Amino acid sequence: MTRLPDPRPAGDLNSLKQRNRLAILDALRRSPNMTRTELARLTGLTKVTVGSAVMPLLERGWLEEGLLQRRRGGRPGRELFLGEHRHLLLGAEVGVHELRVLACTLSGTPLAQRCIPLSKTTPEEAARQLAQEITTLLESEALGERRLLGVGVALPGPVMPNEPLLGLAPNLGWHQVRFLDLLTRYLPALPGLKLMDNESSLAAFGELYFATHDAPESLLFVSADTGIGSGLVENGAPPRIIRGIHGLAGEIGHTLLDPDGTLCHCGNHGCAETLVSGWRLRQQLGINDNDDLATAVAALPKARTAPVLQRAGRALGMLLHNLHHTLNPAEIVIGGTLTALGPALMDPALARFASTQRRLLPEATLITPRVLTQGHLMPARGAAALVMASALAVLEEPL
Repeated sequence: MTRLPDPRPAGDLNSLKQRNRLAILDALRRSPNMTRTELARLTGLTKVTVGSAVMPLLERGWLEEGLLQRRRGGRPGRELFLGEHRHLLLGAEVGVHELRVLACTLSGTPLAQRCIPLSKTTPEEAARQLAQEITTLLESEALGERRLLGVGVALPGPVMPNEPLLGLAPNLGWHQVRFLDLLTRYLPALPGLKLMDNESSLAAFGELYFATHDAPESLLFVSADTGIGSGLVENGAPPRIIRGIHGLAGEIGHTLLDPDGTLCHCGNHGCAETLVSGWRLRQQLGINDNDDLATAVAALPKARTAPVLQRAGRALGMLLHNLHHTLNPAEIVIGGTLTALGPALMDPALARFASTQRRLLPEATLITPRVLTQGHLMPARGAAALVMASALAVLEEPL
């Protein structure tokens, strides 16, 4: 969790320079390869202001220059884009079954990653293992001598909006955990920012933050994994995560669909996760927690798995319908390990959503969710994106 700092007083010269630098960097994040003239036109800054702000950003590796371009007549100018060789972002995810760490550039390009199995354990042990993986990753030759801007951590539960406190991670059995304090204990000398937030919210944030050109007005990420969650982000400079007063926004897995239904890990009966989730499918099909779910399902007779997956898929479609009508995002992205189950699960989900979403407003544009089958690093990538957004928000001299 992090809350981006408020700007300094409007009359402060350093604050003005900071806002100009941020405007330029944010413009190039969303629309790379612009010239100085194009930057001035887009940001509303004068060419002189853009030129004076760009020079130190080039010198300190926040920006790089490309080819000389002639556009719309006039003098040619060099393309500018975010620097890819001086700075480093780290993102991590503490999942229910796996620990993932990703190192990437300012544009979100992956440089190195580590993924290791993680059995249900204590927060202290998870922090120790994560610190070990971060240390190992930072020793990778692929990272060179880059400057670390910080590390962001994605966690499977609601994080309080105003403080780095994980309220509850039902599928891990964690409650009221200050995970960054535990991580700092094992990495006291790690430079840069340390941030944490909900995994689904961070996945949505990263997908929108690292998008270029035609980024949607808002994006909803639905995490179909061991549990079911979602995160909603509104586009902006930077994008804004919708969290709610207790950090519970997006906890769709624990919305009640059948009050007399199966007992959920959170203590309620009939949560959405009791109809569609990785842990519930394992229960229904007798699959061990240590086995890969998609592989284990494929090994079972289809006559046994098909009805179970179809019911779960229809439940997922119902959740998509409810999210569409309560949040009305411009784009929906579905990720998580359950997407690897393929058409047997996803076809019923998408078909149900398509058949119901426009009954209330028939003239509305049909929204077709984008399904990611290789999105296991999205929460970690989003955590890295949050580090960058937070670092830019406090960007001052010296850069």
